[in-house]
Amino acid sequence: MNDQQLLVELKDRLQITWSEEDNHLIGIIQRAKAYLSGLTSASFNYEVEGVPKELLLERCRYVYNNVGDEFERNFAHELKRLILHVALGKVGVIDESISGDV
Repeated sequence: MNDQQLLVELKDRLQITWSEEDNHLIGIIQRAKAYLSGLTSASFNYEVEGVPKELLLERCRYVYNNVGDEFERNFAHELKRLILHVALGKVGVIDESISGDV
């Protein structure tokens, strides 16, 4: 799923009907993708993988509302499950070239 499709879904979730913040929101989406990739050392197809996409959109929502520091605490269980599913090969594609620096 490309960033434009994710942008539409994020704007719907945030109930944003204007386009003045689109570039800002796309930046948040890209940083959220990097965050999840850095956390799991995997890349995800956000078009078909439900949990990674849900976590991506929630991470974006938290960052947009200036509470990104609360995300890990509030979604710790879901993030641990995602990491486990990546390790078991149930979700994502492990990419050792992804840096853990996020």
